[in-house]
Amino acid sequence: MSRDFSRRRLLAAGAGAALAGTAAGQASAASDAAPGTGSTLLGIREEKRSLDELYQAAVAEGGKFVLYQGGDVDSQAAAVRTAWAAAFPEVELTVVVDYSKYHDVRVDNQLATGTLVPDVVQLQTLQDFTRWKREGKLLPYKPAGFSEVHKGFKDPDGAWTALMVIAFSFMYDIQGAGANAPRTPADLVDPHWKNAIASSYPNDDDAVLYLYSLYQRTYGWDWVAAFAAQQPQFARGTNTPGAAVAGRQKTIGVGGSGSTVSTSATLKWVLPDEAPFMAWGQRAAILKQAAHPAAAKLYMNWQLSEARQKAAFNGWSVREDITPNASLKPVWEFPNAHVDGFPRFMEDRAEAERLRQTFALYFGEVKGDPSPGWPGLHPGR
Repeated sequence: MSRDFSRRRLLAAGAGAALAGTAAGQASAASDAAPGTGSTLLGIREEKRSLDELYQAAVAEGGKFVLYQGGDVDSQAAAVRTAWAAAFPEVELTVVVDYSKYHDVRVDNQLATGTLVPDVVQLQTLQDFTRWKREGKLLPYKPAGFSEVHKGFKDPDGAWTALMVIAFSFMYDIQGAGANAPRTPADLVDPHWKNAIASSYPNDDDAVLYLYSLYQRTYGWDWVAAFAAQQPQFARGTNTPGAAVAGRQKTIGVGGSGSTVSTSATLKWVLPDEAPFMAWGQRAAILKQAAHPAAAKLYMNWQLSEARQKAAFNGWSVREDITPNASLKPVWEFPNAHVDGFPRFMEDRAEAERLRQTFALYFGEVKGDPSPGWPGLHPGR
């Protein structure tokens, strides 16, 4: 089989049209501004209240908060539950973890039936936030530090704000790979790695789909065919490649998150020098019909705070004034991270569907139950 691993195909560039705010939208945003935030005809000002003041407002409101968080397994919310309980013990936090592609339609259904559960949605499905803004379903709000958030990671009107950076690439078992460890995606089709690769399904998760589309654009469909011939072990959930490598079931994992500044002596997450990987800002927004808006604002401010941003596990912050790890430049300075390409990709649902079905031809249909289980219509209620 011929393979052209030297081709470089650039993603279609086309800037998305900016959403312009109307006078009615500005008036609505101003009316939704909480006391202490201040509002002008130009929109919502950044929050000026301290976390302590916001905490007291959340307690007075009833001391409850529900978050719908995109993810693969419930344990991914363990750290935020622990940190929140330590910081705000009088506000009960409920976090429901599920695939973002189920959370978004779950919220749509709840809004349609008057049964909304979450106060904040924090999801990978970036296109939902622009749609919900157009539909008037989000509460315009700018938490403290909003002005420092990278421009590609926030809505200018405060409809949504990215709270963290997530990046996907491939990884390997340091000891198992040894001196032959792969450095680029092109190395993954070396016959040495046949039956040694685990991957999350690109036809099940849109971020993994985008990662594989970058590989395909760079190396061609011949690379995809060669990768399929490696007989990778596919599974649902982007946690599964890392779990397979950490458990010594496979040597290489593809399509999972990780940290280039990790001190692990067993697992290496690869940040390529020039080859593609992908990263994005995980968006969050307060729903306009939220039952606990004060607690929702506390959460947005807390997650965007200097302390939380400096604690980012992967060394990347969404804020331009914070560098969690001095050895790592901001993610938007990596051209091969495609931080602007992923939002455009997510808006083009027809292209995403075409690619999903095409990769299914190479890798097979998605099999297995979803890794978070089946939370149902109204989890967290």
